[in-house]
Order: sequence, then C-alpha cells, then structure tokens
Amino acid sequence: MRSRTTLAALALTALAVAVPRADAGEFGPLPPANPYTAATGTATMHGDTANSDTTPYAGTGTGAVAYRRTALQSACPTVTAGGDGLVVALCTRIFGRNPVVHLLDPADGDRLASYDLPKGSLFGGVYAYLDHDDRLVTVDPDGNLLRIGHHRTAAGGWELRADATVPLGAAAAGGVVGLSPDWRGNVWFATPGGTVGVVTPAGSVHTLALPAGETIANSLSTVPGQTAVTTSHALYALTADADGVPAVQWRRAYDRGTARKPGQLSWGTGATPVYFGPGDGTDYLAITDNADGRENLVVRRRDGSEVCTVPVVDGTEDAVIATGRSVFVTSTYGYPYPALPDDAGASRPASASFAGGLARVDVDADGEGCHPVWSNGAKSAALPRLSVADGRVYTVTVTGPTDSAVGTDTFAAYHYAVLDSATGRTLSTRYLGIGLLYNPLQMTGTTTADGTFWQGTATGVVAVRRAS
Repeated sequence: MRSRTTLAALALTALAVAVPRADAGEFGPLPPANPYTAATGTATMHGDTANSDTTPYAGTGTGAVAYRRTALQSACPTVTAGGDGLVVALCTRIFGRNPVVHLLDPADGDRLASYDLPKGSLFGGVYAYLDHDDRLVTVDPDGNLLRIGHHRTAAGGWELRADATVPLGAAAAGGVVGLSPDWRGNVWFATPGGTVGVVTPAGSVHTLALPAGETIANSLSTVPGQTAVTTSHALYALTADADGVPAVQWRRAYDRGTARKPGQLSWGTGATPVYFGPGDGTDYLAITDNADGRENLVVRRRDGSEVCTVPVVDGTEDAVIATGRSVFVTSTYGYPYPALPDDAGASRPASASFAGGLARVDVDADGEGCHPVWSNGAKSAALPRLSVADGRVYTVTVTGPTDSAVGTDTFAAYHYAVLDSATGRTLSTRYLGIGLLYNPLQMTGTTTADGTFWQGTATGVVAVRRAS
C-alpha cells in the first residue's frame, strides 16, 4: 500500500500474557529481528522489515473491548512503538497536506508532542520505521533523511526533534516512497521514478536506476543479505556491496494487467513484497500481481524460482500477511478512496462496488506449490494484522453504503473485528463509529506489547484494548 506515558506503559506488558490457541503454533517463525530497528512487530507500518504484517503479541482476544479515538486532524498510516512503550505515528495533515509526526501516550492515546515536516505529495511520507534508538526514520519532502527522536523537556513534557539529518540531494528528486534498513546499518530507499538508493552509516549515498518506464509505489523489504522491491512491472531482489553500492540480483516480471483496477492507487501490484517461510522466516517472497480478472498470489523462493501462482482475489492494494507456510490476501477491489494520486490514471472498469473478501493460501509442505485453505466475505476496510501468539486476525470491517467515497466518509459503519485464522470465521465484532472519523482507508493496525490494537484512520488513531 502507498504511498505508529512513560514507564506506566511497560507495566502494561504484563497484561499481554494470554493462553495461545492450540493452532497458533502453526505460524512462524517470525522474520529475523533487524538490529537497526525497534522490536519486531511494532517497528514499521507492516511490523518488521520483512513486512510480514504479523505481530508476536497476543491481541485483545474475543472478550469485551473498549476503544478511544485520538483526533489528530491527520491521516495516520504508520503507527509504531519503541522500547520505552511510547507510540510514534507518521501522519499527513488534512489541512496543509504536510507530513507530521505525533508522539502518543500509550496509556490513553493522548498526544504528547508533534513535529511538522514540509509539505509533500498527498500520499507521500507514509513509509517510515522506528530505529534501534526509538527514533522515527523518514525522508522529508525536501529530500533529507531524518531520524526524529522524542525527548523530555526541562518542564517535564515531551518534544520531537530531528536528531540527525542526511541530505540525499538529487538521489531523492521526485520524492521517496519507502525506506528500510539492512543488517549492516545501510538505509535503503526507493523513489517513485524507479530509483533505488542506499545511504551508508557514514552518510554516503549510492543509487541504482531500474529500467526506464518502471515506477515504484510501495516500500522495500529487507532481510539478511537481500532487499526486495516491486515496480509497476516486476519484482526485484537486490544486494549491496561492502561500500553500499546496490545491484540487481534478479528480476522477475509479473502480470500487470491492462490497467489500474478500482480500489487500487496505481497500475501494477499494490503489494510491498513480503518475506516469510517455515525455515528462517525468509525462505519465500510473496506479492500479488495485477492480472485482468482474478489477481494472483505469486510466491517465489529467495533465488527467484517460482513456488506458485494462484488466483486469489479480484484486486488488491494491500500487501499480503505471510508467516510460516501461510499467506493471507485482502481484497480491496472497488474500495472507495476519498482521493487518488495525481498519476493514478483511469481504472478499468471505471468503478465497482466494494465487496471485500479475505483469503488464506498455504504453501505445500514440500514447497513445490500452494493450495487455497479458505476464503470469506469479510469487508475489511484496513489491512489486517495476524497475531502468531493467539492465531487470530485483527482488523476493522465496514458495513453500510460503501459504493462511493461520499458514502464511505459519511454513512458507512466501522467495526473492530477478530477472525479465526484457521477457518476465516468472524469470532467477534465491536462497533466503533460512522464515517470519516473511523475510516481506516486500508491502512494497517499495530498491536503493542500490552495487546492494544492501534488503528490509523483518516483523521487520527483509534486504540482498542481489553475492557477493564
């Protein structure tokens, strides 16, 4: 998808202990912990640098929950949390359209501090990560790589400030769509125009231009020894030499179809590539293509060889959830976004109703193919999150008139939903609210160590936690 009070929060982690479901052990292992990010599960928009959209923490479960909305006057696609328990969200202001970082109190969601960045594109600045020092790493619209830390003030409050800045210069011309650190401390970034870059710990910047005509609309994924990125035409595996100079390890084209589909933000895959697997958590790479008719889940091994291509949904803008041998794919076909990027182009067909749907596909035990496990009609308005601790899928679903952007903004009703990952059955729901205030815009939620589910919306953040 395009383009997260102090020590009291740590005490809450004791509440995260829950009895895992009997089938939770089928998932995992988790991706390797990146030494240059915060803890796996809360370090990036998708949880980790493999972009698995899993969490190691048990969620709220199916019991009674309470929720609280924090109004931030901004859309918040990236919600992270660091070792100190504080929640850091990267958002885009509704008025002004500039990126803004919000520091939130994990106990009640109250805003503790904010840090505004220069104005950028409508969907710019959504991918960022929290580093090993709990600093939010992002690129501002002026092309500066920033590490934004949160610090106590003399008066005992909080402030956000840029602790370190690296100008990317011409390498960031046209903006940066995503970034991720590797295991040597390099920061990889990608631009919409199809350039991949590497910033070394010493501040040197090296770039690699991918073939002309290929654009990038999603972030990169990093695991030990390899980085992956998707363009409008192909999936790439990349490496960097000892000096940080990037190179293509392999390229595999996918079926990009004949046009953008309704419910997508660009023509091509809507998916950031996801590493997963039953060995070390990096055995496979998964994306969805953009084939006309039914889109396919495409799974490849790390060497680029194909495991399977399986028809799965009509269309999606979301990355998949993947862990162990299991992949979950969310349909966004027909999902009505309030606005589209300037370069989105016409969709084919011009419009469609949002029907929803979530499907699970497993890689065969011998690793030589894949098979469908289940599909359902869940109308997920967010990219769900899978807990490997309790075997449940957590998301926000939508009911009501969703056939137009106006309907989604003003009349649609949103519910916090818990699904069984083994069967796809909805286990529980909790009504949240109606309209734009609760619209998650297909953004993904983050589960923190105390089991709280933090969901970014079009106007702020909603925190759902176990009822006391």
